[in-house]
Amino acid sequence: MTEEENTSGWDAIDHAIQQLYGEQEPKHYGTAIPYMLGGPDPLDGISAYAVDTPMPHWHFVTYGFSELYGKEGDDASRSGYGFELTFRLTRCENESEPPAWALNLLQNMGRYVFNSGNLFQPGDYLDANGPICLNSDTLLTALAFIEDPDLPELNTPNGSVQFIQMVGMTCRELEMIQSWNTRGFLAACESYMPKYVTDLMRNSYADIPSVIQATERGIEEDGSSTAFLFIQQLSWESPRKKLLQKNIPAKLQLGAQQATLLGSILGSRIAKKATLSLIGPDINIVFEAGDLPSLMETEREVRLTVNQQALNEIVEQLRPQASSFQIPSLDKLLIEIVPTQIKDQEGNVIKTIG
Repeated sequence: MTEEENTSGWDAIDHAIQQLYGEQEPKHYGTAIPYMLGGPDPLDGISAYAVDTPMPHWHFVTYGFSELYGKEGDDASRSGYGFELTFRLTRCENESEPPAWALNLLQNMGRYVFNSGNLFQPGDYLDANGPICLNSDTLLTALAFIEDPDLPELNTPNGSVQFIQMVGMTCRELEMIQSWNTRGFLAACESYMPKYVTDLMRNSYADIPSVIQATERGIEEDGSSTAFLFIQQLSWESPRKKLLQKNIPAKLQLGAQQATLLGSILGSRIAKKATLSLIGPDINIVFEAGDLPSLMETEREVRLTVNQQALNEIVEQLRPQASSFQIPSLDKLLIEIVPTQIKDQEGNVIKTIG
Protein backbone atom coordinates (compact mmCIF):
# COMPACT_ATOMS: atom_id res chain seq x y z
CA MET A 1 0.00 0.00 0.00
CA THR A 2 1.30 3.43 -0.85
CA GLU A 3 1.55 6.33 1.56
CA GLU A 4 -1.37 8.01 -0.19
CA GLU A 5 -3.79 5.16 0.48
CA ASN A 6 -6.16 5.60 3.39
CA THR A 7 -6.21 2.35 5.40
CA SER A 8 -8.00 3.72 8.47
CA GLY A 9 -10.70 1.05 8.48
CA TRP A 10 -8.20 -1.78 8.14
CA ASP A 11 -5.94 -0.23 10.78
CA ALA A 12 -8.83 0.04 13.25
CA ILE A 13 -9.51 -3.71 12.94
CA ASP A 14 -5.81 -4.49 13.32
CA HIS A 15 -5.67 -2.36 16.47
CA ALA A 16 -8.70 -4.09 18.00
CA ILE A 17 -7.19 -7.54 17.43
CA GLN A 18 -3.83 -6.39 18.73
CA GLN A 19 -5.52 -5.57 22.04
CA LEU A 20 -6.55 -9.23 22.16
CA TYR A 21 -3.50 -11.07 20.82
CA GLY A 22 -0.66 -8.62 21.35
CA GLU A 23 2.13 -8.85 18.80
CA GLN A 24 1.21 -12.30 17.47
CA GLU A 25 1.70 -12.29 13.71
CA PRO A 26 -1.37 -13.88 12.11
CA LYS A 27 -1.49 -16.11 9.08
CA HIS A 28 -2.92 -13.65 6.59
CA TYR A 29 -4.45 -14.54 3.23
CA GLY A 30 -4.99 -11.62 0.90
CA THR A 31 -6.67 -11.34 -2.47
CA ALA A 32 -4.43 -11.05 -5.53
CA ILE A 33 -7.06 -9.52 -7.84
CA PRO A 34 -9.70 -7.24 -6.30
CA TYR A 35 -13.29 -8.44 -6.60
CA MET A 36 -14.32 -5.23 -8.37
CA LEU A 37 -11.72 -5.97 -11.05
CA GLY A 38 -12.98 -9.48 -11.69
CA GLY A 39 -11.19 -11.41 -8.96
CA PRO A 40 -12.94 -14.51 -7.54
CA ASP A 41 -12.78 -13.55 -3.86
CA PRO A 42 -14.90 -10.66 -2.51
CA LEU A 43 -13.04 -10.25 0.79
CA ASP A 44 -9.77 -8.31 0.71
CA GLY A 45 -8.22 -10.62 3.26
CA ILE A 46 -8.63 -13.11 6.10
CA SER A 47 -6.36 -13.37 9.15
CA ALA A 48 -6.07 -16.51 11.26
CA TYR A 49 -4.67 -16.42 14.81
CA ALA A 50 -3.43 -19.50 16.68
CA VAL A 51 -5.16 -19.52 20.09
CA ASP A 52 -4.58 -22.00 22.94
CA THR A 53 -7.51 -21.32 25.27
CA PRO A 54 -10.06 -22.62 26.09
CA MET A 55 -8.71 -25.21 23.60
CA PRO A 56 -6.28 -24.98 20.69
CA HIS A 57 -8.10 -23.33 17.82
CA TRP A 58 -7.81 -20.95 14.89
CA HIS A 59 -9.55 -17.60 15.22
CA PHE A 60 -10.35 -16.24 11.75
CA VAL A 61 -11.19 -12.56 11.15
CA THR A 62 -12.34 -11.20 7.79
CA TYR A 63 -11.43 -7.92 6.13
CA GLY A 64 -13.87 -6.68 3.53
CA PHE A 65 -17.46 -6.48 4.74
CA SER A 66 -16.66 -3.09 6.25
CA GLU A 67 -14.99 -0.08 4.61
CA LEU A 68 -11.28 -0.76 5.00
CA TYR A 69 -10.01 2.36 3.26
CA GLY A 70 -11.70 5.72 2.75
CA LYS A 71 -15.37 6.32 3.52
CA GLU A 72 -17.55 5.60 0.47
CA GLY A 73 -21.06 4.87 1.75
CA ASP A 74 -23.67 7.45 2.69
CA ASP A 75 -24.32 6.01 6.15
CA ALA A 76 -21.81 7.77 8.41
CA SER A 77 -22.77 5.64 11.42
CA ARG A 78 -21.95 2.29 9.79
CA SER A 79 -18.81 1.14 8.02
CA GLY A 80 -19.79 -0.70 4.83
CA TYR A 81 -22.13 -3.55 5.74
CA GLY A 82 -21.45 -2.79 9.39
CA PHE A 83 -19.75 -6.06 10.35
CA GLU A 84 -16.86 -8.44 9.84
CA LEU A 85 -17.18 -12.20 10.28
CA THR A 86 -15.11 -14.32 12.63
CA PHE A 87 -14.86 -18.09 12.93
CA ARG A 88 -13.22 -20.30 15.56
CA LEU A 89 -12.12 -23.78 14.48
CA THR A 90 -10.35 -26.48 16.50
CA ARG A 91 -6.61 -26.73 15.76
CA CYS A 92 -4.50 -29.87 15.84
CA GLU A 93 -1.31 -29.84 17.89
CA ASN A 94 1.00 -30.02 14.86
CA GLU A 95 -1.11 -27.81 12.59
CA SER A 96 0.93 -24.84 11.36
CA GLU A 97 -1.48 -23.57 8.69
CA PRO A 98 -5.26 -23.14 8.94
CA PRO A 99 -7.30 -25.40 6.65
CA ALA A 100 -8.12 -23.98 3.24
CA TRP A 101 -11.78 -25.02 3.43
CA ALA A 102 -12.38 -22.55 6.29
CA LEU A 103 -10.97 -19.71 4.18
CA ASN A 104 -13.19 -20.79 1.28
CA LEU A 105 -16.22 -20.91 3.58
CA LEU A 106 -15.65 -17.32 4.68
CA GLN A 107 -15.18 -16.18 1.08
CA ASN A 108 -18.42 -17.97 0.18
CA MET A 109 -20.16 -15.97 2.90
CA GLY A 110 -18.73 -12.88 1.23
CA ARG A 111 -20.12 -13.93 -2.15
CA TYR A 112 -23.53 -14.52 -0.59
CA VAL A 113 -23.64 -11.05 0.98
CA PHE A 114 -22.15 -9.19 -1.98
CA ASN A 115 -24.42 -10.90 -4.51
CA SER A 116 -27.68 -10.94 -2.53
CA GLY A 117 -27.37 -7.85 -0.37
CA ASN A 118 -28.59 -9.91 2.61
CA LEU A 119 -26.70 -9.07 5.78
CA PHE A 120 -25.83 -11.22 8.77
CA GLN A 121 -26.84 -10.21 12.29
CA PRO A 122 -26.24 -11.87 15.67
CA GLY A 123 -29.05 -14.36 16.17
CA ASP A 124 -29.26 -15.35 12.50
CA TYR A 125 -28.82 -18.89 11.18
CA LEU A 126 -28.13 -20.39 7.76
CA ASP A 127 -28.79 -23.88 6.42
CA ALA A 128 -25.77 -24.90 4.32
CA ASN A 129 -27.74 -27.78 2.75
CA GLY A 130 -24.72 -30.02 3.20
CA PRO A 131 -21.48 -30.31 5.21
CA ILE A 132 -19.88 -26.94 5.94
CA CYS A 133 -16.61 -28.69 5.01
CA LEU A 134 -17.23 -30.38 1.67
CA ASN A 135 -16.32 -34.06 1.30
CA SER A 136 -16.01 -34.55 5.06
CA ASP A 137 -17.90 -36.80 7.47
CA THR A 138 -18.91 -33.90 9.69
CA LEU A 139 -22.46 -33.64 11.06
CA LEU A 140 -22.26 -29.84 10.82
CA THR A 141 -24.54 -28.69 8.00
CA ALA A 142 -25.63 -25.26 9.19
CA LEU A 143 -24.26 -22.06 10.70
CA ALA A 144 -25.42 -19.91 13.58
CA PHE A 145 -24.30 -16.30 14.07
CA ILE A 146 -23.54 -14.63 17.40
CA GLU A 147 -21.45 -11.72 18.71
CA ASP A 148 -17.79 -12.69 18.92
CA PRO A 149 -17.17 -13.19 22.68
CA ASP A 150 -13.77 -11.43 22.58
CA LEU A 151 -14.22 -8.68 19.99
CA PRO A 152 -16.77 -6.00 20.96
CA GLU A 153 -18.31 -3.59 18.47
CA LEU A 154 -15.71 -1.23 17.10
CA ASN A 155 -15.92 2.46 16.22
CA THR A 156 -13.76 3.31 13.19
CA PRO A 157 -13.29 6.52 11.19
CA ASN A 158 -15.70 4.99 8.66
CA GLY A 159 -18.40 4.06 11.18
CA SER A 160 -19.18 1.13 13.48
CA VAL A 161 -18.11 -2.48 12.84
CA GLN A 162 -19.59 -5.46 14.67
CA PHE A 163 -17.66 -8.75 14.84
CA ILE A 164 -20.11 -11.60 14.20
CA GLN A 165 -18.91 -15.15 14.82
CA MET A 166 -20.07 -18.11 12.72
CA VAL A 167 -20.71 -21.36 14.61
CA GLY A 168 -21.08 -24.77 12.98
CA MET A 169 -24.40 -26.51 13.76
CA THR A 170 -25.93 -29.92 13.02
CA CYS A 171 -29.25 -30.38 11.25
CA ARG A 172 -31.06 -31.30 14.48
CA GLU A 173 -29.49 -28.36 16.32
CA LEU A 174 -30.69 -26.04 13.55
CA GLU A 175 -34.23 -27.37 14.00
CA MET A 176 -34.02 -26.63 17.74
CA ILE A 177 -32.75 -23.11 16.97
CA GLN A 178 -35.61 -22.56 14.53
CA SER A 179 -38.13 -23.81 17.07
CA TRP A 180 -36.68 -21.50 19.75
CA ASN A 181 -33.93 -18.95 18.99
CA THR A 182 -30.20 -18.82 18.27
CA ARG A 183 -29.07 -16.95 21.37
CA GLY A 184 -30.96 -19.20 23.76
CA PHE A 185 -29.77 -22.41 22.13
CA LEU A 186 -26.11 -21.34 21.98
CA ALA A 187 -26.26 -20.29 25.63
CA ALA A 188 -27.59 -23.76 26.49
CA CYS A 189 -24.60 -25.29 24.64
CA GLU A 190 -21.92 -22.91 25.93
CA SER A 191 -20.53 -25.23 28.62
CA TYR A 192 -19.93 -27.87 25.92
CA MET A 193 -18.70 -25.34 23.35
CA PRO A 194 -16.71 -22.59 25.13
CA LYS A 195 -16.08 -19.51 22.97
CA TYR A 196 -18.35 -21.24 20.41
CA VAL A 197 -15.36 -23.04 18.87
CA THR A 198 -16.46 -25.20 15.93
CA ASP A 199 -15.30 -28.82 16.01
CA LEU A 200 -16.02 -30.68 12.78
CA MET A 201 -15.86 -34.09 14.46
CA ARG A 202 -18.14 -33.44 17.42
CA ASN A 203 -21.42 -35.21 18.08
CA SER A 204 -24.72 -33.35 18.13
CA TYR A 205 -25.59 -31.39 21.27
CA ALA A 206 -29.24 -32.06 20.46
CA ASP A 207 -28.95 -35.36 22.38
CA ILE A 208 -27.73 -33.80 25.65
CA PRO A 209 -30.50 -33.81 28.31
CA SER A 210 -29.67 -30.35 29.68
CA VAL A 211 -29.78 -28.85 26.18
CA ILE A 212 -33.07 -30.60 25.41
CA GLN A 213 -34.59 -29.36 28.68
CA ALA A 214 -33.38 -25.78 28.13
CA THR A 215 -34.78 -25.79 24.59
CA GLU A 216 -38.16 -27.18 25.64
CA ARG A 217 -38.38 -24.62 28.45
CA GLY A 218 -37.33 -21.81 26.11
CA ILE A 219 -39.92 -22.75 23.48
CA GLU A 220 -42.63 -22.79 26.14
CA GLU A 221 -41.58 -19.44 27.61
CA ASP A 222 -40.44 -17.54 24.52
CA GLY A 223 -42.01 -19.28 21.55
CA SER A 224 -40.08 -19.37 18.28
CA SER A 225 -38.18 -16.39 16.89
CA THR A 226 -38.54 -17.81 13.36
CA ALA A 227 -41.00 -15.54 11.57
CA PHE A 228 -40.15 -16.74 8.05
CA LEU A 229 -39.43 -20.16 6.55
CA PHE A 230 -38.11 -20.31 3.00
CA ILE A 231 -39.46 -23.50 1.42
CA GLN A 232 -38.54 -24.43 -2.13
CA GLN A 233 -41.20 -27.16 -2.26
CA LEU A 234 -44.21 -24.95 -1.60
CA SER A 235 -47.23 -24.50 -3.85
CA TRP A 236 -50.88 -23.48 -3.59
CA GLU A 237 -53.79 -24.60 -5.72
CA SER A 238 -56.84 -22.38 -5.41
CA PRO A 239 -60.36 -23.79 -5.61
CA ARG A 240 -61.22 -20.80 -7.79
CA LYS A 241 -59.33 -22.50 -10.62
CA LYS A 242 -61.76 -25.43 -10.48
CA LEU A 243 -65.02 -23.60 -11.13
CA LEU A 244 -66.57 -26.55 -12.94
CA GLN A 245 -65.90 -28.86 -10.00
CA LYS A 246 -67.95 -28.28 -6.87
CA ASN A 247 -66.76 -28.75 -3.30
CA ILE A 248 -63.09 -28.98 -4.29
CA PRO A 249 -60.93 -27.60 -1.45
CA ALA A 250 -57.81 -25.51 -1.80
CA LYS A 251 -54.56 -27.49 -1.73
CA LEU A 252 -51.33 -26.61 0.07
CA GLN A 253 -48.36 -28.71 -1.00
CA LEU A 254 -44.99 -28.84 0.76
CA GLY A 255 -41.95 -31.09 0.93
CA ALA A 256 -41.51 -33.81 3.53
CA GLN A 257 -38.20 -32.34 4.70
CA GLN A 258 -39.97 -29.33 6.21
CA ALA A 259 -43.06 -31.07 7.61
CA THR A 260 -41.96 -31.81 11.19
CA LEU A 261 -40.11 -28.51 11.52
CA LEU A 262 -43.15 -26.60 10.31
CA GLY A 263 -45.32 -28.27 12.96
CA SER A 264 -42.88 -27.37 15.74
CA ILE A 265 -42.44 -23.75 14.72
CA LEU A 266 -46.10 -23.20 13.89
CA GLY A 267 -47.22 -24.46 17.29
CA SER A 268 -44.86 -22.18 19.22
CA ARG A 269 -45.58 -19.13 17.02
CA ILE A 270 -49.37 -19.41 17.23
CA ALA A 271 -49.18 -20.03 20.99
CA LYS A 272 -47.58 -16.58 21.32
CA LYS A 273 -50.05 -14.96 18.87
CA ALA A 274 -47.23 -14.45 16.35
CA THR A 275 -47.42 -15.01 12.59
CA LEU A 276 -45.40 -17.51 10.56
CA SER A 277 -44.77 -16.89 6.86
CA LEU A 278 -43.84 -19.68 4.46
CA ILE A 279 -41.98 -18.15 1.52
CA GLY A 280 -42.07 -20.23 -1.67
CA PRO A 281 -41.01 -19.65 -5.28
CA ASP A 282 -44.45 -18.43 -6.37
CA ILE A 283 -46.60 -18.04 -3.24
CA ASN A 284 -46.39 -16.87 0.37
CA ILE A 285 -48.48 -18.66 3.00
CA VAL A 286 -49.06 -16.68 6.21
CA PHE A 287 -50.37 -18.40 9.35
CA GLU A 288 -51.84 -16.17 12.05
CA ALA A 289 -53.72 -16.74 15.30
CA GLY A 290 -57.42 -15.96 15.56
CA ASP A 291 -60.65 -17.04 17.22
CA LEU A 292 -62.34 -18.14 14.00
CA PRO A 293 -60.42 -20.16 11.37
CA SER A 294 -60.50 -18.59 7.93
CA LEU A 295 -58.78 -18.61 4.56
CA MET A 296 -58.12 -15.52 2.46
CA GLU A 297 -56.09 -15.46 -0.73
CA THR A 298 -54.69 -13.01 -3.25
CA GLU A 299 -52.54 -13.67 -6.29
CA ARG A 300 -49.29 -13.82 -4.31
CA GLU A 301 -50.34 -14.46 -0.71
CA VAL A 302 -52.62 -16.74 1.27
CA ARG A 303 -53.53 -15.92 4.88
CA LEU A 304 -54.67 -18.80 7.06
CA THR A 305 -56.17 -17.80 10.41
CA VAL A 306 -56.04 -20.70 12.85
CA ASN A 307 -57.37 -21.28 16.35
CA GLN A 308 -56.30 -24.12 18.66
CA GLN A 309 -58.58 -26.63 16.96
CA ALA A 310 -57.28 -25.86 13.47
CA LEU A 311 -53.71 -25.82 14.78
CA ASN A 312 -54.14 -29.28 16.28
CA GLU A 313 -55.65 -30.59 13.04
CA ILE A 314 -52.58 -29.38 11.14
CA VAL A 315 -49.75 -30.19 13.54
CA GLU A 316 -50.93 -33.72 14.35
CA GLN A 317 -50.63 -34.70 10.68
CA LEU A 318 -47.31 -33.03 9.80
CA ARG A 319 -44.83 -35.89 9.44
CA PRO A 320 -41.84 -36.34 7.11
CA GLN A 321 -43.61 -38.81 4.85
CA ALA A 322 -45.71 -38.56 1.71
CA SER A 323 -49.38 -38.13 2.62
CA SER A 324 -52.42 -35.91 2.19
CA PHE A 325 -55.06 -34.86 4.71
CA GLN A 326 -57.86 -32.35 5.08
CA ILE A 327 -58.29 -29.61 7.68
CA PRO A 328 -62.07 -29.57 8.36
CA SER A 329 -62.11 -26.25 10.20
CA LEU A 330 -60.33 -24.47 7.31
CA ASP A 331 -62.90 -25.08 4.57
CA LYS A 332 -61.59 -28.65 4.21
CA LEU A 333 -58.16 -27.34 3.18
CA LEU A 334 -56.15 -30.20 1.69
CA ILE A 335 -52.50 -30.40 2.75
CA GLU A 336 -50.31 -32.66 0.63
CA ILE A 337 -46.82 -33.69 1.72
CA VAL A 338 -44.59 -34.82 -1.15
CA PRO A 339 -41.15 -36.52 -1.05
CA THR A 340 -38.06 -34.32 -0.82
CA GLN A 341 -34.96 -35.27 -2.80
CA ILE A 342 -31.60 -34.24 -1.37
CA LYS A 343 -29.01 -33.74 -4.11
CA ASP A 344 -25.24 -33.29 -4.12
CA GLN A 345 -23.42 -30.49 -5.92
CA GLU A 346 -23.53 -32.45 -9.18
CA GLY A 347 -27.30 -32.79 -8.97
CA ASN A 348 -27.30 -36.48 -8.05
CA VAL A 349 -30.02 -37.63 -5.64
CA ILE A 350 -28.28 -38.88 -2.49
CA LYS A 351 -31.29 -39.12 -0.19
CA THR A 352 -35.08 -39.10 -0.42
CA ILE A 353 -37.21 -37.97 2.53
CA GLY A 354 -40.79 -39.19 2.55
